[in-house]
Amino acid sequence: MISPVTAKDKKSFIQWFLNHYRLKKRESVWILNYLVNHNELLTNVHFVRDVKYCPRGIMMTSHCSEEVPFRFYKNHLVTTDAEKSFHEIRLNQNEPLYLQLNFKKSNQHSYYASVLEENPFIPADYYITNHDKELASQLLNHSLYEHKKNKLMMEIDRALDEMNHEEFQRLTGKLKKLNSIDSYQPDSKE
Repeated sequence: MISPVTAKDKKSFIQWFLNHYRLKKRESVWILNYLVNHNELLTNVHFVRDVKYCPRGIMMTSHCSEEVPFRFYKNHLVTTDAEKSFHEIRLNQNEPLYLQLNFKKSNQHSYYASVLEENPFIPADYYITNHDKELASQLLNHSLYEHKKNKLMMEIDRALDEMNHEEFQRLTGKLKKLNSIDSYQPDSKE
């Protein structure tokens, strides 16, 4: 089981981050400094990816990233006003707050990874693209085709072994029909 990230770890990471990266919006620095100075608030802070799915979250971006400078998400509302966001954070300190920090190669940074938590609000099919669905469908169709073909080939071999000409004709007809189905065109190797 993954141990939860402590407020102390979050505080250390934010301090490190502020010393190494310049944020696009100066209000982002204010918010992070506010979080660092309030340990009880830090217990409700969670670093995640794709904060836009969270009920209450902030996305902050450093100058070395191409992402938008700042976004605050509250339920289904989005604002770029960092001051309103700061006020909302101060008033609702006991609510979970999800943070996403965008900086160069953040997805490969080990220190950031050490404080990241799994985002519980990401939709179940979020990581499955249409291309992935198409590939899965092709794989399934190919597997079904191969299974049916192999089964028919075994039955054809059995019919040959038993010298059952009628069964052989029937099964080779089924094999020809299987190979001509438009939904799957076997490779020329087959």
